[in-house]
Amino acid sequence: MLKDLFIPNAKPRPSVFLTMVAVQILLLLLLWLFYPLQLFPTLGEVITAFKDLVTTQGLIQELWASLTTALGALAIATVLALAISYLTALPFFRPIAYAASKMRYLTLTGLTFFMALMVSSGHQVKLSVLIFGATVYLVTGMTSVILTTTQEEMDHARTLGMSEWRSFYEVVVLGKLDEMLEVVRQNFAIIWTMITLVETLYQSEGGIGLLLYKQNRYLHLAGVVAIQLVILATGALQDYVFEFLRRMFFPYSALTTAK
Repeated sequence: MLKDLFIPNAKPRPSVFLTMVAVQILLLLLLWLFYPLQLFPTLGEVITAFKDLVTTQGLIQELWASLTTALGALAIATVLALAISYLTALPFFRPIAYAASKMRYLTLTGLTFFMALMVSSGHQVKLSVLIFGATVYLVTGMTSVILTTTQEEMDHARTLGMSEWRSFYEVVVLGKLDEMLEVVRQNFAIIWTMITLVETLYQSEGGIGLLLYKQNRYLHLAGVVAIQLVILATGALQDYVFEFLRRMFFPYSALTTAK
């Protein structure tokens, strides 16, 4: 029923909800088509720019180059962040996790210089900066998940005869994997916000960030909007994939969701 769309905490049927989303998107496109903003490119200009970017400027290839770099950085950053976060079980390593989480306030402008001194190629600099930026945010989120572990959960594991290490493994490592995946999903966007900047600094390998920089430099606003929409669509698709993986591998995570 349509009235479910205007009732707090209601759960409309999937067909009704999808129809609502389609209508909203259609209305936005119609407004963009017939009532464009003066300083904003029209829908037709953006579509034309998108076609040109795909056919003559290698948009798909540049997007793929950035995506593979982003996924590689995310994989390494996730492993590092998990290791740092899980080590907080030992008091000796807690200051390291605390320091890592505070490093998210550092700016990339200063980091790229030191990264360039430590590694030998532009690709390694890009990867190092992305890994660092993603790791500090992931550590912040993952340690927060670990801190949500209640005393009752740990006591329950101990009453089953588990040692401290076994209790930590069962309750924190295995029991919170779905929440860790959610942290990774939420922080993947950090890499996309950084990769466009890093690719403009190190242009040897191209990437969608460099393509965006060129469009912006020559005031091709329609091209800028087209690339931004492509990045937005890619990010939305990635969010869906992570959510799908969470439902597939951790179906019990939906049990805590309000009905």
